[in-house]
Amino acid sequence: MSEHTSVPDSADSAGLAVEMAGLDVIPESDRKGKPSDLFMPWFAANISVLGLSWGAWVLGFGISFWQAVAASVIGVVLSFLACGLIAIAGKRGSAPTLVLSRAAFGHNGNRLSAVISWILTVGWETFLCIMAVQATATVMGALGFENHLIAQIVSLILVVAIAAGSGILGFDTIMKVQTWITWLTAALTVIYLGLTLPRIDWAAVSAIPAGPATAVIGALCMLLAGFGFGWINAAADYSRYLPRSASTRGVVGWTTFGSALPTVILVLFGLLLVGSDPDLGEAIDLDPIGALTTILPTWFLIPFAIVAILGLIGGIVMDIYSSGLSLLSAGLPVIRPVATAIDGTIMLIGTIWVVFFADSFITPFTGFLTTLGVVIAAWGGVMLADILLRRKDYNEPDLFHAGGVYGSVNWGAVASLLIGAFVGWGLVVNSSASWLSWQGYLLGPIGGREGDWAYSNIGILLAMLVGFAGYLLTSRSRVRAQESAGARTFAEGAQR
Repeated sequence: MSEHTSVPDSADSAGLAVEMAGLDVIPESDRKGKPSDLFMPWFAANISVLGLSWGAWVLGFGISFWQAVAASVIGVVLSFLACGLIAIAGKRGSAPTLVLSRAAFGHNGNRLSAVISWILTVGWETFLCIMAVQATATVMGALGFENHLIAQIVSLILVVAIAAGSGILGFDTIMKVQTWITWLTAALTVIYLGLTLPRIDWAAVSAIPAGPATAVIGALCMLLAGFGFGWINAAADYSRYLPRSASTRGVVGWTTFGSALPTVILVLFGLLLVGSDPDLGEAIDLDPIGALTTILPTWFLIPFAIVAILGLIGGIVMDIYSSGLSLLSAGLPVIRPVATAIDGTIMLIGTIWVVFFADSFITPFTGFLTTLGVVIAAWGGVMLADILLRRKDYNEPDLFHAGGVYGSVNWGAVASLLIGAFVGWGLVVNSSASWLSWQGYLLGPIGGREGDWAYSNIGILLAMLVGFAGYLLTSRSRVRAQESAGARTFAEGAQR
């Protein structure tokens, strides 16, 4: 089967059906819904109580509460606005994000993008799975279940079965699961916030001293990488199911709103909790989810487990679906359910290794997040510039072969990505991860690895700006030439 061949939405029209569409362009007859439908999956993917723990990590930069509020709101909203803008490509082209990026990078040049995207999504889904397993085991222990090993095994089976199963079944199942997760998790999260509200000590929060501007920028850039920038490579995977007539502003707005709303609320509440109790912040560094159980009454531990697991699963479901699409875009010759199953297996193995054998994973994951965050930020800059330059829908048939208007390799886009990554890595530091000690090689003129800018993570933001500017400078005329050929759908191509 060619990667763009039209296939039925599912293998079975009754019950739980497996979506067989992989990199396929979704036919107009199968496109449905309205932009507001994007609210549910994006809300569910970002309502995880892990957002509360980010309050500890933001204040860890040594900034005041109000500085942390500014960094959190700006960082979260801007990061998800990038997702909303890239989601425009899905409406215009009906294909997954990592197929649409072929227009910018070229058919074969885009394989680099696909590999980067695949590594990032697999890393995130594994991290979320680890968090879910640890959270479940912690809650079971607090309830008196003494066999920690059995608790971990049970929770691992539960999380993988729900998340990987939903990802394999595909879009329709994901939309249903995410809707359930949204309503249930939102209700339980409101209760959690109500129960912990009395623990907020405004005097302690307001007394936190202010930090330097570089620390605020560092917190903001960490939030960019940790939230929206971690999703931009999948942003069009769901908007591709909307009709072409859907409002562009609606696509941007509902994607941004659905993602940012729960995240901003949770991070700000986390700032209040951790600002009131510094010991809670230290506990979160060791166990980001489990530490949150220490401030709850026993009767709410089971509901907390539900809200924690479902919130994390909501993110895993989105990631595992998109990671399968990234794997197909890299050139693996299998159908989408098989690609998703492969990624689910990798997630399972990674989770088993970390949960049962590794001593610590927060430090390596932070290094991974920053390192890949730089690259995906540069990639996002290229994509944002490409979407800005385009005025027409995509030429769908030409997305699927190197001889079309998009060509084999756009070296301008590839160079913009690589230069953005080079600049970004040179301006970030990961001293806690020895295997990343090579980073920070451009910090000399601004104070070196121990200077004020060393931990500002400014490299992440500059990587995106370099990717954006580089593409505008090198590829403007290329985009104009592509669009002069006109937009075509597969149906139109078959008639010519």
